Amino acid sequence: MIDVLIGLQWGDEGKGKIVDFLADQYDIICRFQGGPNAGHTIYVDGKKVVLHTIPSGIFREGVQNVIGNGVVIDPVTLKKEIERIKQLGIHVEERLLIARKAHLILPSHRYLDGASEKAKGEKKIGSTLRGIGPTYMDKTGRNGLRIGDLESGDFASKYAELKSKHENLAKIYPQFDFEWNEDEWFESIEYLKKYPFTNCEYYLNQQLAQGKKILAEGAQGVMLDIDYGTYPFVTSSNTITAGVCTGLGIAPSRIGDVIGISKAYCTRVGGGPFPTELFDEYGKRLQTLGGEFGATTGRPRRCGWLDLVQLKYSIMINGVTKIALTKSDVMDHFEQITVAHQYQMNGKTSDELPYDLCQKNYKPIYQSFNGWQTQLLPGMDLPDQFLHYISYLEEQIQVPISFVSVGPERNQLIVR
Repeated sequence: MIDVLIGLQWGDEGKGKIVDFLADQYDIICRFQGGPNAGHTIYVDGKKVVLHTIPSGIFREGVQNVIGNGVVIDPVTLKKEIERIKQLGIHVEERLLIARKAHLILPSHRYLDGASEKAKGEKKIGSTLRGIGPTYMDKTGRNGLRIGDLESGDFASKYAELKSKHENLAKIYPQFDFEWNEDEWFESIEYLKKYPFTNCEYYLNQQLAQGKKILAEGAQGVMLDIDYGTYPFVTSSNTITAGVCTGLGIAPSRIGDVIGISKAYCTRVGGGPFPTELFDEYGKRLQTLGGEFGATTGRPRRCGWLDLVQLKYSIMINGVTKIALTKSDVMDHFEQITVAHQYQMNGKTSDELPYDLCQKNYKPIYQSFNGWQTQLLPGMDLPDQFLHYISYLEEQIQVPISFVSVGPERNQLIVR
C-alpha cells in the first residue's frame, strides 16, 4: 500500500517535518504534484533546510526519493536545491529518481506567470511567480516539454518552438521586467542529466509488488486544490489524495493511510478568502510566535483561528485516517484558544463550506477554551486543558490526532 501525507489547510502546515519524522518507516518517499512553489522546512542537526522540489525523505539513509510525473520542475531551482543538500554530506545521486513524464518549467513560463499576474492588478491571485500555472496550462494544452524529452535528439527544436509560442502570448500583456538567463537554464538541464530518470508508474508499482512501503508527500494544501479549493485563489494541480493516483500512476485501491497535517490555527499566503482571519493583536501574536513567513517567498502569512468547518471538509474529501497537529507550541502562550465550529449563512447555522467562499455571505461561529499556558514537551504529563482541547477536536472531526508537533526539530513531536 501507499500511504499519503497531505496538508489540510492552505499550505504551510508543517508537512516537511512530519515526512522527515516518518521517513525511516518507508522505503520510498514521493512528491506527486506541484512545483518549486512548495517550501517544506526541515531542521537537520539544528540547520534549517527548505525543500522546494525534492521529497522530504532525502535526509534518511536507505530511503529512495521520487519526483513524480505530476510535479513540474524548474531545472535551475532543482540544481540549486541538490547542491545545497550535497553540502550537508548527503549523496543525492543515490537517493533521488526523477520521473520522465514530469513537465519542465521554462524561463518563458516564469515570464508569462509574472506578466499575467501583473496585468491582473488588484485582482491578482497571489502567484509565487515560479511559472507553475503556465507550465500546467501547457501540460493540459498538450504543448509541454517533459524530462523524458531531454533524452531525445530534437529537444532544442522543441524548446525553440515552445518558447516562440510563449513570446507570441506575451504580446497580450504589459511589458514585464524579467531576466531570462537561458544559459543558466540549459546548464541546469545538463546537470540534471547526471541523475537517473525513471518510468515512475512502472517503478512504483514494481516496488509495491515487492512489498515496499511508499509515502506520497503532498505540496501546498487541500484548500488550494484546483477543483476543491477556494477557487480561483488556488494552485494549478490537484493537492488532494486523488492527485496521488494521477501524479504517480498508482491505482486508487493501492491507497492506505491518509495522514492529514493541520496547524493548531490557520494561515494563508497571498490573496483569497480566509474565513477566520484575524486583523487584531491575536493575529499579530500568531504571526510573531509562529514565525509565519513563507519558506519559499518570505511573504508574511495571514493568520486566524482554527476553522473546524474547513477542516472537516478537507478530511471528508481526502479520506483522512490520522491527523498531525502542528504548531501546537504556539498556543502555549494564549490564555484563551478559539476555534470556529460552524458558519452562519442566511440566518441559519451550517456545518458545510459554501460553494464560493469569495462571496462572503457567511460568518464563522466561534467557541473558546481555556489555554494551558505551559510549554508542551514530549514525554511530559500533558495538562488537563490541552487534553480537553484535543478531545474536543477529535470529537468534532471524528479522526484521531496521532501526532502533536511542539517545535520545529525532529524530536519535538508527541506521538499519541
